[in-house]
Amino acid sequence: MPYTYEYPRPALTVDCVIFGLDDQTTLKVMLIRRSLPPFQGQWALPGGFVHLQESLDEAAQRELQEETGMTDVFLEQLYTFGAPGRDPRDRVVSVAYYALVNLAEHPVQAATDASDAAWFPMDALPPLAFDHAEIVQRAIARLKGKVRYEPIGFELLPQKFTLSQLQKLYETILGQLLDKRNFRKKILKMGLLTELDETQANVPHRAARLYQFDEQAYLALRERGFNFEI
Repeated sequence: MPYTYEYPRPALTVDCVIFGLDDQTTLKVMLIRRSLPPFQGQWALPGGFVHLQESLDEAAQRELQEETGMTDVFLEQLYTFGAPGRDPRDRVVSVAYYALVNLAEHPVQAATDASDAAWFPMDALPPLAFDHAEIVQRAIARLKGKVRYEPIGFELLPQKFTLSQLQKLYETILGQLLDKRNFRKKILKMGLLTELDETQANVPHRAARLYQFDEQAYLALRERGFNFEI
């Protein structure tokens, strides 16, 4: 016989804040339009209830795939939200995650309880269901902090990128201009980029050299005590 608890138990959900960078100039968040109550027709973060036989990470990955069609993306646990009344259906605790994706490589598609899915600029988000506006703000703060000391920003770039694109990524996320000479000197000195024998194609200006992030080099350096810092 299953054990019967003396006290009621809250339901458990996961919610995902998915960040994407549009041409390295606009930080965007992917939202879904709910097709079911509560908040039917309103925009919300992708998410849903955790199944009994799955871990939190598995639930977050499943919800991402079911509601947006996304798979194999950077995904990290963010924070737990459990204020009473945050969900009008029941006592619900949500474990939030944030994801970083390259927009060109991860088109979105609405599914399950979502009637639509779309990218919105961070500074022009519509009203959000539940407490999702608070979750988004928490995710932005985490991204701005972590991008300075871990190379997670490369998840937002195409596989091959220019140094200008890389600098613009950091300027967009941090909301501040960086000195071009100092930025390039610092990032190249780290030894984390592989310079390719390729340049940009089909651009209206002089084609710039392309680079790739060397994840194996980063992991090896980290084992030896290397600290990434922008």
